[in-house]
Amino acid sequence: MSPQSSTPLQHILIIEDEAAIADTLVYALETDGFRVSWMRLGQDGLGLLATDAPKVDLVVLDVGLPDINGFELCKQIRLKSNVPVLFLTARRDEIDRIVGLEIGGDDYVTKPFSPREICARVRAILKRVQPPASVLDNSEVGPAPASTFDLNEERARIRFHGQTLVLTRYEYLILSHLLKNPERVFTRSQLMDQVWNEPEASFERAVDTHVKSLRAKLRDIDAASNPIVTHRGLGYSLSLNGQPE
Repeated sequence: MSPQSSTPLQHILIIEDEAAIADTLVYALETDGFRVSWMRLGQDGLGLLATDAPKVDLVVLDVGLPDINGFELCKQIRLKSNVPVLFLTARRDEIDRIVGLEIGGDDYVTKPFSPREICARVRAILKRVQPPASVLDNSEVGPAPASTFDLNEERARIRFHGQTLVLTRYEYLILSHLLKNPERVFTRSQLMDQVWNEPEASFERAVDTHVKSLRAKLRDIDAASNPIVTHRGLGYSLSLNGQPE
């Protein structure tokens, strides 16, 4: 990071019980220009996130913690926060990767790994979730093509019938992409290319899971509306009429 820059360091929270691994990650991330906090236990990490002081920009989360399973901890984080989560795990089973992505994880790295790889993945995730620096924060919410929605890309916020949706990162990215291209049908692969950092490492089933969750949140606001349309054998689109399938 340039020494004359006044931009605050992005804050990475590592939740990892193995000191040797944590020390390596702390050194690598701090050398790469991040501010880093380390917690051995999941509940301690959850407590830091709850204080929001200092704000955490990304969580590096070990799946095999001694006090709580990392996947369960991610679910608890997602109840209150959309902070990006990068999973660390010694397990290489495909089902673990699927579960991690479906519950709201942003990436998944198996041990052993290179600290440089972690730094690169952290930067890739943060680049994807951060709004462009040139965008003014005081911009007003503008209407998306579908009149029942308001999309504010600068604040990564979507309103439906005037109510702000509480979305995970993937839910937000999928819905915003559909909103910007109303009535256009996207295959699951096309949505993955637009939304996931490494779509080849993910699974089309994950798209279906996030769409299902999105529909549930939209129906909580308007039970009669189903703007996300399934095209059997093809993919999904967003209907301007917002009518049920």
